[in-house]
Amino acid sequence: MLQTIAFDADDTLWENEQFYRLTEQEFRSLLSDHADGDHLSDRLLAAEKRNLKIYGFGIKGFVLSMIETAIEITDGQVPTETIAKILAIGRDLLGHPIELLEGAGDVLDTLAGSYSLMLITKGDLFDQERKIAQSGLAEKFAAVEIVPDKNAAVYRRIFAQRGAEPGCTAMVGNSLKSDIVPVLEVGAWGIFVPHALTWSLEHVEAPIDHDRFRQIENLKALPDLLSRIS
Repeated sequence: MLQTIAFDADDTLWENEQFYRLTEQEFRSLLSDHADGDHLSDRLLAAEKRNLKIYGFGIKGFVLSMIETAIEITDGQVPTETIAKILAIGRDLLGHPIELLEGAGDVLDTLAGSYSLMLITKGDLFDQERKIAQSGLAEKFAAVEIVPDKNAAVYRRIFAQRGAEPGCTAMVGNSLKSDIVPVLEVGAWGIFVPHALTWSLEHVEAPIDHDRFRQIENLKALPDLLSRIS
């Protein structure tokens, strides 16, 4: 039944959210004289949510949201030195080495002989291209798609352009909102691989009653699951 297996990238094939969390801790420390940590995190999350339609997903929008939050928290009195430090921790985040999740490469190698593999990731084009190149996984995919957001219309377009029949396609990812719910809407399979850290704006209720929804503990369980679906 299944012919094409599509994968998310961040926190599905390699670590991502944990580095954002560490950067946020540095941000909280920088502004600790102006507000308590939880309040800073709440204000930052509100700024990120507000700015998604302007900056999109990714590190650059995150850094701009940190600067905006710093200006708001200090009533416009944030020192230029603090702004410089925020830009510096943002640059560090952009340059962080890729850390593959356990078994990612081996699982892709196992599946390559039986399925057409596709990578579908969202975020800043430059940063995603950097991560894909550094991961060493790019050559394992027949197609790579970097999109500003993931929704049913985006998946429908990608599947049509790549000749992937939705009923014969599965999307594997850690975000119910971005990787699972939209592909179920277009008739594909959604395979949820939870990650210990998931951005709060990606949280939605799991569609556990959907007949094409599946959940596995980790990537290493994927080949066996696909063999049972197929």
